[in-house]
Amino acid sequence: MTLDNRVLLDDPLSDGRQSDSAMMVWRGTARMMRQMDFSCLAEVSLASGRRADLLALGPKHEIWIIEVKSSIADLRADTKWPDYRQHCDRLLFATHPDVPADIFPEEAGLIISDGYEAHMLREAPEHKLAAATRKSVTHRFARAAANRLHGLADPDLATALRTG
Repeated sequence: MTLDNRVLLDDPLSDGRQSDSAMMVWRGTARMMRQMDFSCLAEVSLASGRRADLLALGPKHEIWIIEVKSSIADLRADTKWPDYRQHCDRLLFATHPDVPADIFPEEAGLIISDGYEAHMLREAPEHKLAAATRKSVTHRFARAAANRLHGLADPDLATALRTG
């Protein structure tokens, strides 16, 4: 078991790196995605070593990655976002109303979230994944979700794994 998995078992819903603002954006965005019949999971490790802020699986097997940006500085510091395209059918950014929408790249979708709900300001262009990549990303999603659920159901698991 890697340290990364142990951190997620200690707190299966957050790895401690997210600001309150980012968690607010995540919550409203995840609620919107759920209304669209997507299932979401935060902080999912990808084959490239990157971590998707929010990975969403749709009812027609589509995979969307949503990068949460809580400030102008957060977006400007991110040079890795184009790398996520190789792991999803659609790539979007999500932010809150205090961040100007016009600073986000046109080649990605855009969601505005207030923490309770969210609205899609711009749809993301579609770039279909290869079947093998779709299977790999879906497998990572399923394993991460199962491990987090196990961590919630068995709070002593993290301690047992560290000592075992």
